[in-house]
Amino acid sequence: MRNISELLNQNGRVYVYLSSEEICNRFLHDTEKEGFTFCDGVKPTERKGADIYALNQNRTINYVGFIGYISFQSAKKIGNQKLVKIDYEKYISADL
Repeated sequence: MRNISELLNQNGRVYVYLSSEEICNRFLHDTEKEGFTFCDGVKPTERKGADIYALNQNRTINYVGFIGYISFQSAKKIGNQKLVKIDYEKYISADL
């Protein structure tokens, strides 16, 4: 099974798309199990409500906000970093 930590090995800024509430819950549980938190230390399962999250090298996640959604739809880079877009449902089923 693939894990979320492997995504940190991508060369770029990693955004993870969650296609349903079920996939979102799975992602949040998986990130928590692997030791990720939000930047303020809150566990992932204690906050819900987004369909795109960013993964950070310091093992935190964050919401992407309005500009992040626009970037996800149209950008290939964020600043000088490549934007890596992951569909989590496909990722966990090894369809990438």
